Amino acid sequence: MRVKVCGMTQLNQVDQLEKLGATFAGFIFYPRSPRYVLRYMTTTQLKKENNINKVGVFVNAGADEVLQMVDECRLHMVQLHGDETPKYCEKISDYVSVVKAFRLSDNDSIEWMVKPYMDVCDMFLFDTMGVGYGGTGKKFDWNLLNNQKIGKPYFLSGGIEPNDETALKEFSKSDAAKGLFAIDINSQFESSPGVKDLDKVSKFISRIL
Repeated sequence: MRVKVCGMTQLNQVDQLEKLGATFAGFIFYPRSPRYVLRYMTTTQLKKENNINKVGVFVNAGADEVLQMVDECRLHMVQLHGDETPKYCEKISDYVSVVKAFRLSDNDSIEWMVKPYMDVCDMFLFDTMGVGYGGTGKKFDWNLLNNQKIGKPYFLSGGIEPNDETALKEFSKSDAAKGLFAIDINSQFESSPGVKDLDKVSKFISRIL
């Protein structure tokens, strides 16, 4: 099972992720986030980081800004976590792989939400609905994905925490997990915003692999 560790801000921690078994590192390019990566690292430092797949997380950013960061930081993938339209996603996906994030509440029709994006995004990410943008750190009912025609590989997010390994293994056996591409972890594995507890990350990854 692949793991993306999102909200990275410390270069020395990024360097250790591959050894811990992570597949992706997520970098937040949203200035209002406490994990805004350019507050802690330069684009040159990010560009030189070649040991792990780099995912840039953007929220309603201008397309030119996104593409500039893709080039300057050599991002492998872009995660769009705002109100980006299908047309916008298509423009970005002509240049780099796109993950469109959807924030779910209990009564959402997931099929209806993702349908306009099917032909213009490479993957989806499902997170918990909350106030504002970005992750909430709150868990949602993964079973909402059951009996849904998602049609794309997806990242599972939403308050995943240490000791969720057994539940995730059970979920991975369900019909809803047929498209499960990776697990996305963030705030529940931190000692402070943007600073990961790598011991927790290591134990989590070793238990779900």
